[in-house]
Amino acid sequence: MRSALSPERLVAAYAAGIFPMADEAGRIHWLAPDPRAIIELDAFKAPRSLRAVRRRRVFGLTINRAFAEVIEACAARSEGTWISREIKTAYTELHRRGFAHSVEAWKGSELAGGLYGVAIGGAFFGESMFFRETDASKVALMVLVERLRERRFSLVDIQFTTEHLRRFGAKEIPRVEYERRLAGAVRRSCTFVDAAGPIVIDETA
Repeated sequence: MRSALSPERLVAAYAAGIFPMADEAGRIHWLAPDPRAIIELDAFKAPRSLRAVRRRRVFGLTINRAFAEVIEACAARSEGTWISREIKTAYTELHRRGFAHSVEAWKGSELAGGLYGVAIGGAFFGESMFFRETDASKVALMVLVERLRERRFSLVDIQFTTEHLRRFGAKEIPRVEYERRLAGAVRRSCTFVDAAGPIVIDETA
């Protein structure tokens, strides 16, 4: 029997605007919220103080260097209980197949923060982020947005918005508009990375 979270089913679900979350008992639920939260790539603007952190290279920044560690750290957050063992296994397999990606911020050799999500066509579906050092996850978000702009992605789905993410340009749109934009985005020929293996964006100063 095919798993409810097989790579094929996950990719098809995301392309249709549906994503899974686990409850505290580990049961998988499929969600398609209305309204849906997105970040407009053209409207994203990081605060000056955060841009200064990036310029000073306070953090080393990488892509796909520590996917498993990032998803484990996201699951360890108090808000991360929806990331069950089954979810972690499924998204690690998606990562192995080139659909799921992580952005990491490092302080020396220690993982200071990061995020992960799923890329299909020109759509990126942000799943979760965490930090252990102030500004680490925010700088990782900056790197993500830079990457998506460079690679001509057109949609950044963040599922639900928060006051924190609104400061970066997050907003809610009706589900019907989201599905229209999603249909166009997944048909785009975009690639988040060109090859397997980690990518170094910035090394620490």
